[in-house]
Amino acid sequence: MKDVWIALGLTLFAGMATGIGSAIAFTAKRTNYRFLSVATGFSAGVMLYVSFVEIFVKGVDSLIVSYGDYWGHWINAASFFGGILLIGIVDNLIPAAENPHEIHGEEETAPLHDPDAPMPDFSAMETATSDTTPGSHDHSVHHHKLMRMGLFTALAIAIHNFPEGLATFLAALQDPSVGVAIAIAIALHNIPEGISVSVPIFYATGNRKKAFIYSMLSGLAEPVGAGIAYLALRFFVGGDTGAIPPQLMGILFGGVAGIMVYISLDELLPTSRAYGKGHDSLFGLLAGMVVMALSLLLMK
Repeated sequence: MKDVWIALGLTLFAGMATGIGSAIAFTAKRTNYRFLSVATGFSAGVMLYVSFVEIFVKGVDSLIVSYGDYWGHWINAASFFGGILLIGIVDNLIPAAENPHEIHGEEETAPLHDPDAPMPDFSAMETATSDTTPGSHDHSVHHHKLMRMGLFTALAIAIHNFPEGLATFLAALQDPSVGVAIAIAIALHNIPEGISVSVPIFYATGNRKKAFIYSMLSGLAEPVGAGIAYLALRFFVGGDTGAIPPQLMGILFGGVAGIMVYISLDELLPTSRAYGKGHDSLFGLLAGMVVMALSLLLMK
């Protein structure tokens, strides 16, 4: 039971990093985008390395014991792409204007930390859609729809964070040392997400405190999702001992590896490149891989 609490604690730590991002958005005079670029690149490097070198391998090892060498590899590959499909479906169900991984421009974030800054001209943004910077998104909605948009944003973020929480929890449950690395990577990923989350919520409510609370609540979806998933697994497949069967853990690990690879390639690396300059994202990516490799080697 101790391992379960450790896993939940790490998942909670990762989820609450959205609040750190929100606080940065409200207090910083100017967001350090190069730091965010390196941090998200670092997070991608950790997640990619640990997914292919550690989690994917753990999955196939568990499945080979249960299903043999041939079918073990096939089931592991199917689980991996199943995880990618799952997070891809979740990601595509979230409209761009409500997606926490879409990037906000300087004009949009300025009023968060400077009350005297002018509010963005959403009408102008709407007419200039064809000329917008790649990666930015459209907030051109009427004023009376902003509250509705903010509530849907909070829901969308919570849904999106659900599988991320499960990935962190399962990795930490199987190997707490690996779970620490993944929790740090997810937390780094959630910091810029928290900054981005604050923008639509702030415009929906006009209230910085409420935007911060919604940002924190969206991060809570990660430990809540992990707890619900674990209880469901114990109840339905845990048997008398409550232990999750190794073959199911193998399938889940394959799926977790797929989820983390998707997050890295579809969200973290594009965000890192958008925030950074030159090779910032590449330096962060390689640093994350090196740190993850050294930590795994030192734990042998």
